[in-house]
Amino acid sequence: MTTYTRPEERLLLGPGPSNCHPRVLQAMASPTMGHLDVKFMAIMNECMDLMRLVFGSSHPVTIPVSGTGSAGMEASLVNFIEPNDRVVLGVAGLFGERMVDIAKRQGAQVIEVKAPWGQAVDMDELEAAVSEAPTKLVGLVQAETSTGVYHDLKPLAAIARRHDALSVVDAVTSLGGMPVLVDELDLDIVYSGTQKCLSCPPGLAPLTVSPRALDVLLNRKTPVSSWYLDLTMISRYFGKERFYHHTAPVNMIYALRESLMLIAEETLEATWARHAENSTALYAGLAALGLPALPRPDQRLASLCVVRVPDDVDEAQVRNRLMKNYSMEIGGGLGELKGKVWRIGLMGYNSSARNVNYCLTALGSELKAQGQKISVDAALKEAAEQFTIPV
Repeated sequence: MTTYTRPEERLLLGPGPSNCHPRVLQAMASPTMGHLDVKFMAIMNECMDLMRLVFGSSHPVTIPVSGTGSAGMEASLVNFIEPNDRVVLGVAGLFGERMVDIAKRQGAQVIEVKAPWGQAVDMDELEAAVSEAPTKLVGLVQAETSTGVYHDLKPLAAIARRHDALSVVDAVTSLGGMPVLVDELDLDIVYSGTQKCLSCPPGLAPLTVSPRALDVLLNRKTPVSSWYLDLTMISRYFGKERFYHHTAPVNMIYALRESLMLIAEETLEATWARHAENSTALYAGLAALGLPALPRPDQRLASLCVVRVPDDVDEAQVRNRLMKNYSMEIGGGLGELKGKVWRIGLMGYNSSARNVNYCLTALGSELKAQGQKISVDAALKEAAEQFTIPV
């Protein structure tokens, strides 16, 4: 008899996916309906309303793209870029580089404004690049998952408006854990993913598109290069017309709606504050374990902590032992940071004081096993001082 591998319970404190809230998993197990069923359409509408709440967006085209966050990235670029368009992209890590790759595949003239990994893009340099010639689009990753670096979106939005360009923002690791504020900042195209701060399984990419950007899309000179991600068709499917485009992932829509309801119940402000407090506490404890932060304090994400690994520590072995001994996952470095950093996520349902303490205890124990002269109790004390409510 064939024996198949069964999933195991893990504490997912890496860069994503994060653990799903039990209510989200329960919602996902609800009966599947037809994707054009009137009851499902009502659920879809509720999901889109909740997406607007979390994005801080009033844009009618606010939809869950069927695919992971990378599908959201691709949809946000292929729909608005035509051959020879001038595009300026800030690059501060792997996912900025991925935006560049997609834009170049569309035949765009891509200008990269780079920052060293672990630092934010200089906004004066970004504007200088935009001002050199008429620019169709200017883009940036708000939450760079490869480095833990945060970008303030207010300057980006202002640059786009001053130079009559569309703004594109990657909020995959920030939506639900940090403010995005689409309407307040006047952002055009913002995409995310479900598997991080939304505490939902991977599989959908929330996307919001401004009327200004939609007008650009509808006046393209060439067809959108991707049929599946063509927003001129997808927006009709999610709009009043319900024009058939593809079979929506029905149960994933249930899951996303439930995850957004959880945020609405907690309130956005309380959700953001919880992520900020737990991140601050974890960084304080990690510093006490001899693990300095990669980004500087004013450029750190509240959803993902990235710290340097000591030279005399086998970082892969530590991660493997954390999985074996504690069923806990943390992430290693990508690209030029491979083997040099750990990426520890506190996203959505996982952003809790309990997980901060568990992570510090487990990681500290494994560091001591590698000969590091550290105190786990001191790390827990440093973290505890950051909590507003004693734990």
